Amino acid sequence: MKKAKQVQHMISKPFDLLSEELVFIILDLVAQSPSDLKSFSLTCKWFYQVEARHRRSLKPLRAEYLPRILTRYRNTSDLDLTFCPRITDYALSVVGCLSGPTLRSVDLSRSFSFSAAGLLRLAVKCSSLVEIDLSNATEMRDAAAAVVAEAKSLERLKLGRCKKLTDMGIGCIAVGCRKLKRVSLKWCVGVGDLGVGLLAVKCKDLRSLDLSYLPITGKCLHDVLKLQHLEELLLQGCFGVDDDSLKSLTHHCNSLKNLDASSCQNLTQRGLTSLLSGAICLERLDLAHSSSVISLDFASSLNKVSSALQSIRLDGCSVTCDGLKAIGTLCISLREVSLSKCVTVTDEGLSCLVMKLKDLRKLDITCCRKLTGVSITQVANSCPLLVSLKMESCSLVSRDAFWLLGHKCRLLEELDFTDNEIDDEGLKSISSCRSLSSLKLGICLNITDRGLSYIGMSCSNLRELDLYRSVGITDIGISSIAQGCCHLETINISYCKDITDKSLVSLSKCSMLQTFESRGCPHITCQGLAAIAVRCKRLTKLDLKKCPFINDSGLLTLAHFSQGLKQISVSETGVTDVGLVSLANIGCLQNIAAVNTRGLSPSGVAAALVGCGGLRKAKLHASLRSLVPPSLITHMEARGCAFLWKDYNNHNNSNTLQEQAELDPKYWKLQLEEDIEL
Repeated sequence: MKKAKQVQHMISKPFDLLSEELVFIILDLVAQSPSDLKSFSLTCKWFYQVEARHRRSLKPLRAEYLPRILTRYRNTSDLDLTFCPRITDYALSVVGCLSGPTLRSVDLSRSFSFSAAGLLRLAVKCSSLVEIDLSNATEMRDAAAAVVAEAKSLERLKLGRCKKLTDMGIGCIAVGCRKLKRVSLKWCVGVGDLGVGLLAVKCKDLRSLDLSYLPITGKCLHDVLKLQHLEELLLQGCFGVDDDSLKSLTHHCNSLKNLDASSCQNLTQRGLTSLLSGAICLERLDLAHSSSVISLDFASSLNKVSSALQSIRLDGCSVTCDGLKAIGTLCISLREVSLSKCVTVTDEGLSCLVMKLKDLRKLDITCCRKLTGVSITQVANSCPLLVSLKMESCSLVSRDAFWLLGHKCRLLEELDFTDNEIDDEGLKSISSCRSLSSLKLGICLNITDRGLSYIGMSCSNLRELDLYRSVGITDIGISSIAQGCCHLETINISYCKDITDKSLVSLSKCSMLQTFESRGCPHITCQGLAAIAVRCKRLTKLDLKKCPFINDSGLLTLAHFSQGLKQISVSETGVTDVGLVSLANIGCLQNIAAVNTRGLSPSGVAAALVGCGGLRKAKLHASLRSLVPPSLITHMEARGCAFLWKDYNNHNNSNTLQEQAELDPKYWKLQLEEDIEL
């Protein structure tokens, strides 16, 4: 009898049979979905308590929630406050008091309103703090930097765009934070050679140093390149780093693996040779937008790093055929090559390069407009291990070359064929790449539903699909994708004028969908939008601009079902005040665009702005600027919201004709080519 009662008790409380360790394992799997995690924690009181003990990372939506949230989640180690633009000293004091013993990382890169006093409380209370991100603290001065130096255990520090910091503040940090391993000073324009030199002398364990856009010269690099553990050095846009300041540089920085010298306009082959002289283990080199011509002589500066070099980026450079030949011959271990917008690249140069690079994995030849099917055929034949190929606007490449790519490069995972001549047969061949996860087919005017059906049948791992202005696509093609690619996360069908609600109903089966762009699809209505809102619970970005049949009904459905939505555009739709105000029900919403939406009134816009407490960006018509109360705008800006006032006029015939032309892909493509040539 007693045994029967025990069995009955166990059945009535089955969760008591689970150990806390087992529940932690379950939570690790559930944590990827916020809605599932919430449902789990509300199952019973014990699950609610266990979930609180398990969670380590928090990303609050409002600063005013911090006391309650941190009281519940006492084991928080990573605190992301990027959704909270207004963080006061009191808020930082709360963080220090409630999470001090466990907190290891805090992100304040999108926050303001705190001072040195608040940072001091954080640094003193959080003795285990190893990472802090203070990027974009444009008003931060040396006094605050001196306070940061109190965080003695700090290993990772980001100070990007802290433009009022000087060498004195960086010197305080260098003296106080000897354990620093990763530091970013990007755009700290008040910091020069002295501050960087102090950092290099005092912080011997530095692994990564970002000095991009600093007014430094080669003088401080003498100390930087003596760091025995330095693996990454970023010098993007350092115009003071030139040949003369590097001529006496000698170093043996054998640990350096990643060097970014992009946009260093005063650095030529001579200076680069000095910079690379001791970096014999260099694996990644970025020389994008260099002023030098990448010729045979320039390539010779890579001699000492050629054996280990795996990635080189030459975007926007003037590249000669001989230069590419030399790189191919010297750097046979290259796995990644980027030549984006290198307009001088020819078939001969690219062919000679890839013939030598049998292990090439990633190739970017975006906007290399001189290339034809000859070089792409060579790529297909020489690089069977290719996993990523970006070749937007290579419009001279023949259709046969695309067929060969699919036939030869079966390991491809990422393809960008935007503005190319690929057709259905090319897509049929590409569909043999079973690992394909990202496919961009924007402005591909030769593809139809038949080509998409091949992708849908064979590429079940597809996560991203871009069909922007590919007007040959209809509901049939989208249905094929939705049926075969159930893991789809991002799709762009903007200006595919024949798309209707049927496509949206089909796509609603893709429960992982996060980004949906349907700008300029005139046949989409609230019925299709409702299907997406109800079934795609992970939706975060939605573009409905120029969808005239989208109205309040669709937004009311979104407000109820799409609680994770962060960005929405309802410009030039049928939305009125009722629909816009309903969006205030979405706590995560950060960006709203509502330009030329005639149903909106100043009072309705004002009500929506007040209701959307987490708004970071609002794009509105310029005519509303004088009609919305100035005090409200000031209040929103103080809360961290930026306004973009757009003055579009849709009431004259010329604009009507322009809109009609915009929907014609051939006209639009011709206009794009003319703009690029100019």
